[in-house]
Amino acid sequence: MRASITSAAKDRILVLDGAMGTMIQRHSLQESDFRGERFLDHSHPLKGNNDLLALTRPDVLRDIHDAYFEAGADIAETNTFSSTTIAQADYGLESAVEDLNFASARIARESADHWTALNPEKPRFVAGSVGPTNRTASISPDVNDPGYRAVTFQELVTAYTQQMVALIQGGVDALLIETVFDTLNAKAALFAAEEAFDITGQPVPIMVSGTITDASGRTLSGQTAEAFWVSMSHAPLFSIGLNCALGATQLIPHLEALSNVSNCGISAHPNAGLPNEMGEYDQGPEDMAKQLQPFLDKGLVNVLGGCCGTTPDHIRAIANLVQGQAPRRFQAKGSPAVTPSSPNSSAS
Repeated sequence: MRASITSAAKDRILVLDGAMGTMIQRHSLQESDFRGERFLDHSHPLKGNNDLLALTRPDVLRDIHDAYFEAGADIAETNTFSSTTIAQADYGLESAVEDLNFASARIARESADHWTALNPEKPRFVAGSVGPTNRTASISPDVNDPGYRAVTFQELVTAYTQQMVALIQGGVDALLIETVFDTLNAKAALFAAEEAFDITGQPVPIMVSGTITDASGRTLSGQTAEAFWVSMSHAPLFSIGLNCALGATQLIPHLEALSNVSNCGISAHPNAGLPNEMGEYDQGPEDMAKQLQPFLDKGLVNVLGGCCGTTPDHIRAIANLVQGQAPRRFQAKGSPAVTPSSPNSSAS
């Protein structure tokens, strides 16, 4: 029986892996890598559809998962950020979505099980990455027609349910609904998760991670961190948190706001600083770790990792940083406060 990610989070701060896209870029893959044999004659260009590599270059994904686990990550995200029929429609690959999710989950699962076998005292976990899609249910993409929507709530539910069923069947330990810029999209994902649990008979913990898009401190659909929590709090969440868009320092006040109002775990996986004028991330591992130190001093997090621009070296620095540090104490609904068993359990 696999270890429980929720139990592990009571004992230590869990380290989430870093940027999959950043690592894939290092392989300088070509169109042929994305096509493989299966999609050799596909009508659309496929280069850049990173999720497709689960079917055409699984070795690349396995190497990346192994590199993050070797660096000290506890949790690997599946390479499925865009593995919905809605997002894959841009490539004409709606029919491949179930295979993409199942295959990606299996690759991450095999890597996690390998590293767990090497050190059973440090079990490794897999989070099924569920991205926001490339459409928004709350905002019109047409400035001349404010009432128009490019996607409906039910369309999102259907797409997310299909994705989540395949992820669960592939063996994930949790679902990570991440980079939420539109709360209505996230609500569709939460509804879909319940549908997927009913279909598979295998409920798993749910993680939600939003993104604060700019200095306003709000999501794209206009919510503050506190309002975002209120909108999500009806669900039985394992964790809620923030990722992407901002660097570590910029996330602190918003994580504090979440920590003050939420009764589940808190996660954070910020970018490696802010992008430069070329859209690249210059912040090195040690500098990022220094900026993350206040997260620990303030007792803010249960899960900590990296988003855009982060590499295994960044995750190694984060893993070293959290070693022996107490996770944030949180209270599950209807339960007494959970006190972590850690050398620094006095932290709050």
